[in-house]
Amino acid sequence: MFSNTFSISSKSNNKFPIIYSDSFLNHDTGLYHPEKAGRLIAIVETLKNSPIASQLVWQEPTAIAERKQDILQEVRRFHTSEYIQALQALADRGGGFIDGDTIASAQTYDVALLAVSAWLDGVDIVLESGRPAFVLARPPGHHARAHSGMGFCIFGNAAIAAMSACDRLNLDRVAILDWDVHHGNGTQEAVWNRPDIAYVSTHQAPFYPMTGRQDETGAHSNILNIPMRSGSAIAEYLPVFENQIMPFLRNFNPDLLIVSAGFDANADDPLASILLKPEDFGVFTKLCLELTPKILFGLEGGYDFDSLSRSVIAVIEQCL
Repeated sequence: MFSNTFSISSKSNNKFPIIYSDSFLNHDTGLYHPEKAGRLIAIVETLKNSPIASQLVWQEPTAIAERKQDILQEVRRFHTSEYIQALQALADRGGGFIDGDTIASAQTYDVALLAVSAWLDGVDIVLESGRPAFVLARPPGHHARAHSGMGFCIFGNAAIAAMSACDRLNLDRVAILDWDVHHGNGTQEAVWNRPDIAYVSTHQAPFYPMTGRQDETGAHSNILNIPMRSGSAIAEYLPVFENQIMPFLRNFNPDLLIVSAGFDANADDPLASILLKPEDFGVFTKLCLELTPKILFGLEGGYDFDSLSRSVIAVIEQCL
């Protein structure tokens, strides 16, 4: 179905792939919305001026025009046709509110499809190379539900990528690790009945969206939710990773690990009250790499530009 646009050449074999497009800036949420284009601008500028810049290879996602119907088929693995059509109609009218804090602009529909394309390309790149990659895309996705966007999210990128990897590429097991400060209720909804997909989430609780209790374990015990108290820092997170998350993932033994890499658990983030530092995400990444090198990182939240950018670098440095 999909042509692999990103066959890794020998020239870029030793470089870390970043899937990114300036088109992701065209999802316009307004100047004062936390999830705005400046997030990506800050990350890209930081990476291109960092000591690791020469070790990165930047790759455009496959254009929607080349495979729009195929992308829509992948999106429909999770989202209803009614929601997809309503989102397109809203964008065609110039945009508007999906819910109280989720905004669509005139270009949001196409940009959200391109984000899905980027995540799917990322899956292909990781499986072909056997090494990690990072999708720098927006809008984010882990709150998006089957019938609607919510919480800044439009399409469930991570869930769609995991479902596609199992259904399209015939992988036996895919795991999603979500370290965003908010629980990925949409991702959980998507994989609840999927024994071939595991979902693990650490998240501040009680907190938006008020899901992710420990007793939410999925229809096949395929979900591990770990609520974290406000004020938690690396001293609280590290035992959780070592004693709960990594054993759970090792037991599941995924063919691919997808990380919903939100960085709003940083102490400097304005929207939450967890006290992690950018370097802590490098610690998490190192632990994940001990499980498998086949990891696709994809951007979710993170709204303090400086800590967001430094966190992305901390993750990538562990992969080099």
